[in-house]
Amino acid sequence: MFDIENRTELPLASSAGCSCCSPAGHAQEAPAAVVISDADTPSLRTFGVEGLTCGHCVQTVEKAVSALDGVESASVDLVAGGRSGLTVAGSATDAAVRQAVTAAGYSLASN
Repeated sequence: MFDIENRTELPLASSAGCSCCSPAGHAQEAPAAVVISDADTPSLRTFGVEGLTCGHCVQTVEKAVSALDGVESASVDLVAGGRSGLTVAGSATDAAVRQAVTAAGYSLASN
């Protein structure tokens, strides 16, 4: 019924694999954050996040950052295999956001 011997194995989205799903998916210490302040909303900041490859990665980061004291909302604009954007609204410090992202197994992008 199924030709198991001739299956094509598909690669993951990145050569390193999915950070949230792979057994060795924890990132090294995060480099400095890329922060863009919105003049109209001083409590709204955008960070570049590297290593996200799927919707589960997005949920992991959003959940970790949303759990911080002072965070009103956290959302990720996924760019699989590239630099995704994490937008954080609230009064949580950049250091706290960096720690949450790193603890979730990802890293903030450097300039």
